[in-house]
Amino acid sequence: MAPKIGVLMGGRSSERDVSLRTGDAIFSALQVKGYPAVKIDVGFDVVEKIKAAGIDLAFLALHGRYGEDGTIQGMLEMLDIPYTGSGVLASALAMDKTATKKMLLFEGLPTPRFKTISKSEASAEGLGNICGQLVREMGLPLVIKAPTQGSTIGISFVRQEDELAAAFELAFKYDPAALVEQFIEGVELTASVLGNDNPAALPLIEIVSATGVYDYDAKYTAGMSDHIIPPRISGERQNMIKDLAVSAYKAIGCRGLARVDFILDRVGSPYILEINTIPGMTATSLFPDAARAAGIEFPDLIETLVRLALEK
Repeated sequence: MAPKIGVLMGGRSSERDVSLRTGDAIFSALQVKGYPAVKIDVGFDVVEKIKAAGIDLAFLALHGRYGEDGTIQGMLEMLDIPYTGSGVLASALAMDKTATKKMLLFEGLPTPRFKTISKSEASAEGLGNICGQLVREMGLPLVIKAPTQGSTIGISFVRQEDELAAAFELAFKYDPAALVEQFIEGVELTASVLGNDNPAALPLIEIVSATGVYDYDAKYTAGMSDHIIPPRISGERQNMIKDLAVSAYKAIGCRGLARVDFILDRVGSPYILEINTIPGMTATSLFPDAARAAGIEFPDLIETLVRLALEK
């Protein structure tokens, strides 16, 4: 008998709208495959909703805080309900870009040079002083990120020193600390990884944005970005990036699925930017495109994720 699946979607994060679209797509695919499924909009009453629905498995379609950061995973562990994707620790690590980068460095995996600046540090030392010091130490351009946000929310690409203060203010709206990262010019690539104990990377995708920046609009507006499969790089480079993606996946402790984002610089050196443990599953999303390139249609991908969740 097929398990009753609750698609947990919506949530309270700044990525709620994207999550609802991801959840709708997953719910439809589960129906195509004949699974009894119900949509559950995650709010303060989520435990009551889950109990009332009587689900056997939670399919996580949540993005951002309270969905991708280990909190909902911990709650489901307490309720003894299996769920798709990574566990508590891997979810929490991957959600925090600074923690991810520290883990990558520990494992000897390449990631752009970085530094963190807390809001309290900026207040005590003066944002102007910190900005000047950063330019002297790291040069320009820089990327300023809110480290626990997804979908490029709270991110700024800074090419002039006088843009730094506003970039920090934006990041501090979302997080108590900002991640300062060396900007690397090059080819943007993503590797979708699927599996539990023996994960494998799906075909790589090269991302080309209409605006030159793969931001929120480029990600979720049809026609604003091109997904090029296979990417316009050598087969040798593709294999190297796939291997790095699987290594990063294992280093964080991911299960089920994750998407590992890369930049390949002008001399062909790859750098890992971040890991997404619940990648988007909308009509314009990367992970379903990679699966399709591997011969896995969307409903089959969703069923595979159900199977991997039950394996755990």
